[in-house]
Amino acid sequence: MTTLSVPDMSCGHCKAAIESALGAVPQTGEVRVDLEARKVEVTGTAPVADLLKALEAAGYPATVV
Repeated sequence: MTTLSVPDMSCGHCKAAIESALGAVPQTGEVRVDLEARKVEVTGTAPVADLLKALEAAGYPATVV
């Protein structure tokens, strides 16, 4: 499992955009978004660099926790 910190997400639209962006990455697996903590957990085997790139492209820069 990979946990990402996404400090710029704050609403339901952000959650949907993040789920969509990560869902487009091959081998992402399940995506769990915690708006309150501003963290995302990804259960698949997608490379972390691909996940970060997808979030950056969607306007949500992230870091690995």
